[in-house]
Amino acid sequence: MGMTTENHVHDACAVTSERKSHHSDKTKSNLISRLNRIEGQIRGVKGLIEKDTYCDDVLNQISSIQSALNGVSKLLLEHHMKSCVVERLQEGDDEVITELLTTMNKLMK
Repeated sequence: MGMTTENHVHDACAVTSERKSHHSDKTKSNLISRLNRIEGQIRGVKGLIEKDTYCDDVLNQISSIQSALNGVSKLLLEHHMKSCVVERLQEGDDEVITELLTTMNKLMK
């Protein structure tokens, strides 16, 4: 494509309908691994409900899933702040702060 890494990063963080992340392979692998584990936990909860498992036990499993999802969110937020947010601020795009605050408010509900 003839695009330099710097342009690719800029394009990844630019405010367009085509915005994309630019996570390292290690980060992607970590996120996918965590999500696969969560997916398995959710299937497990479905099984517990199908087996009429005691509600408290099911709720404890759900709590564990929520905690795992929070971990994924924290990791994504950290990488977003260290990459896209910093880059957009350096480009003079202060709107990224409003976007970040909106996202953080959603995460903290």
